[in-house]
Amino acid sequence: MYDLLIQNGRVIDGTGSAAYQADVGVVGDEIAAIGSLDGEAAKRVDASGLVVTPGFIDLHTHSDMSFLLDNNAQSKVRQGVTLELAGNCGSSFCAPLLGAARELFESRSSQYENDLDLGWDDFGGYLDALQRARPALNIAVQVGHATLRSCVLGLDSRAPAGDELDRMKALAGECLDAGAMGFSTGLFYAPGNYARLDEVIEVASEAASRGKVYSTHMRDEGNHSVGLFVAINEAIEVGRRTGVRVEISHVKCMGPSVWGRAADALALFERANDEGLDVAGDQYPYTAGSTGLTGALFPRWSLDGGREATLQHMSDPASRARLMADMDVIYSKTGNPEGVVIARFTPEPRYEGMSMAEIAADMGLSATEAALKMYEEGDGQVIIHAMRDPDMETIASHPLISVGSDGTSLSTEGVLSVGQPHPRSYGTNPRFLAQFVRERGLVSLEEAIRKMTMLPAQRMGLSRRGRIAPGFVADLVALDPDTVADTATFEAPHSYPVGVPHVAVNGKLVIENGEFTGETPGKVVRGFGD
Repeated sequence: MYDLLIQNGRVIDGTGSAAYQADVGVVGDEIAAIGSLDGEAAKRVDASGLVVTPGFIDLHTHSDMSFLLDNNAQSKVRQGVTLELAGNCGSSFCAPLLGAARELFESRSSQYENDLDLGWDDFGGYLDALQRARPALNIAVQVGHATLRSCVLGLDSRAPAGDELDRMKALAGECLDAGAMGFSTGLFYAPGNYARLDEVIEVASEAASRGKVYSTHMRDEGNHSVGLFVAINEAIEVGRRTGVRVEISHVKCMGPSVWGRAADALALFERANDEGLDVAGDQYPYTAGSTGLTGALFPRWSLDGGREATLQHMSDPASRARLMADMDVIYSKTGNPEGVVIARFTPEPRYEGMSMAEIAADMGLSATEAALKMYEEGDGQVIIHAMRDPDMETIASHPLISVGSDGTSLSTEGVLSVGQPHPRSYGTNPRFLAQFVRERGLVSLEEAIRKMTMLPAQRMGLSRRGRIAPGFVADLVALDPDTVADTATFEAPHSYPVGVPHVAVNGKLVIENGEFTGETPGKVVRGFGD
């Protein structure tokens, strides 16, 4: 007696091996049998004409808060994503919540209409609350370096004293022992940017000693401050000094100074692995990124001390002149004001979808002055068009690169349907399959599935997910390789993909015949065997 029997499909098991015809039988939350199966089944799926794959694992997300606001958030599961790894870019903004970290969380959560009843301040309490929310898919969370720094040092640009570094390490250890599945840094952003390499190495050693991954938004991805290649070498050095698995987040060549250098960047990954280190990365299949307004356009010195300190710089004539000059340089390195588009700006929603050039014209100001005026009213999210197709294709086809969205679980309705977010939250996996496999032929379908399943599972150290095999967790997808595609665009991002009719999470159908079933069987993944 099977609880779920998927029949007549072609199985792509996640290992990169060739597809084969087979049925997949599920008992409880596990794959029980694979082959020519028959017999009783509580639920059957006819997968004729479809390929059956492991559920996709999104290594790079920011869905830390999504399921506390809406446990049905469907933008990822409708793509076939059954597990997200959140807490990336140094920001595990829901936990731990001490000192300035709590203030930052309250500021971030205030942009949503839903009031979150905070019943925790530690990492374990947050994961418990996340499980009580009963998410539609599985979620794992890393502890963020910037959050740890905010808990101990606030937002100041300084090195920690010896006892402060000890507190950061102890707090990281507590979070990892409570179920954090890795340690992440956002060395491009304040306050993570204020850390020196030795500080990162010390805290990353806590993850290394527990066999957990180190994910990093590097200090630079173009020529913003230290340069792309210096930043890659810094990430590799953390692995060399600690033995930790290094996952370089959203690998890209951002800005004119590094266009055409993707192969050179990936060569550093290869040399590190030849040395015996464990270094890989992830990528989203778009030539635009997304981040905060300050993260994109403000020099890091201007953010030292937090929002009030930045506003003081803006009010001082000498500091303001220096700030504007530095922002003009950042615009030139990133691209130009036409390529910076507002995704979310709560104080003035009409700016959403407009470029900084358009907003500047609307205000009768320069693009730099317009950004400062917006910051006076509040921070926002931007989309930055600053990459090129040839680099993106080179990175996408490399065997060390997983598919990761850098997005968030959202919804086409309700509290998570606001703004003009990057379409990657709705379209990353179907877009990769449609454009990079079916249309451009960069990789085979089997290799693409490996990049979405077994490879990310290995990066996380998971032993029971990412593959179709008996005893593995029944996270399963049935998709049509001829029609799977993204429909979300930069102009209309809140749109679900097509060609993914069936998705099972922990053995339960969450998407059936293209529709959400109402099932919310997701669990918080806290250990390697979960």
